[in-house]
Amino acid sequence: MKIIIDKVIKTYGNRNVVDIDLLEIKSGEFPGIVGNNGAGKTTLFRLMLDLAKPNRGEIKSGNVIVSKSEAWKNYTSAFLDDYFLINFLTPEEYFQFISKLYGLTNDEICSRLKIYDGFMNNEILDQKKYIRQFSSGNKQKIGIIGALLVEPQILILDEPFNNLDPSSQNIIKKILKDFNKKHNSTVIISSHNLNHIADTCSRIILMEKSRIIKDIKQNNDSLRELERYFAISYD
Repeated sequence: MKIIIDKVIKTYGNRNVVDIDLLEIKSGEFPGIVGNNGAGKTTLFRLMLDLAKPNRGEIKSGNVIVSKSEAWKNYTSAFLDDYFLINFLTPEEYFQFISKLYGLTNDEICSRLKIYDGFMNNEILDQKKYIRQFSSGNKQKIGIIGALLVEPQILILDEPFNNLDPSSQNIIKKILKDFNKKHNSTVIISSHNLNHIADTCSRIILMEKSRIIKDIKQNNDSLRELERYFAISYD
């Protein structure tokens, strides 16, 4: 599914937090969004998911304007932060809840969860705990798996590497690349980790102070280009 962000401005107070003239993400692309704190990355995701309304412009998901129809929800899944979780449920109940919304059978849920056994590392299922009792890292895993479980055509993840140990970070990089390739899904992530973005994504979008200032097709020099930019920005 294609996403088009057309002349979108989002303002809080008298400050633009997102100011994008045009951004097109093609079906099956895997862009990563990077930028310093306050660049507008998370707000952009919230606009894509109709969790915030633009002051101007529109966002199309497929052929649907997200602020005017809910049809895009049938093929979209996301995990932005802990607020997406239901803390009084167990992971099993949470996965069941999400899956039922998308019409999955119990057999489908079980077979899809097996794909993520290595990522869960025997720390998620059969723990007899509510989600609120898990560590930050395991909550992150629960949220990401819940978003992947329904095999959406559009997947949006904000800082998916946060709170994960190095082994889990490497596993989720492979999971996301495999998912994008297998399902031809549009996968969009953000991260402060330039190495992970360069390793994982086919396109890198650099935001700064609400605007897109670089849009880079991933190549052998992408990481060096990003590192040069942030070194100059720091100086």
